[in-house]
Amino acid sequence: MAATIVFVCTGNLCRSPMAEGIFRTLLQIDGKDSLYGARSAGTWTVDGQSASALAVEAMREMGLDITAHRTHHLINEDVDRASLVVVMGRDHKEALLAEIPQEREKIVLLSELAGEKHDISDPYGSNSLQRYRECASEIDRLLRKGYSRILELAGMEKGED
Repeated sequence: MAATIVFVCTGNLCRSPMAEGIFRTLLQIDGKDSLYGARSAGTWTVDGQSASALAVEAMREMGLDITAHRTHHLINEDVDRASLVVVMGRDHKEALLAEIPQEREKIVLLSELAGEKHDISDPYGSNSLQRYRECASEIDRLLRKGYSRILELAGMEKGED
């Protein structure tokens, strides 16, 4: 069974689907897509919506297709089943820790995985493709920098890597 990494933002419309798409690609390039899986979810969303059109465009420019993405509201079972939960902002982390403190060890801020400590700015509501590009670029940079750490933490949960 593959270890699952769940990327979490607020609406599951921009940041987390971009992170999921980028991370899936990194796994494929590394040949580890059979060992690790990626999903995304939102803390404040409804199920079934498409990713933001500008997020889709920013990803398309990076050679990635997230058009099949549909939003998913994060539930406790998602966290329970995940090997690692990677959040975009400190508010997401605080909310999850308050609701499910027993899962503390698997909830981490994306930037912390890359040795930094900051939120990923939410481009939602902006009509600027450039803001989405910048967000996608930041997520890509952090995922590449923190890739080994993500696999290490997710692998510990399932005894892999």
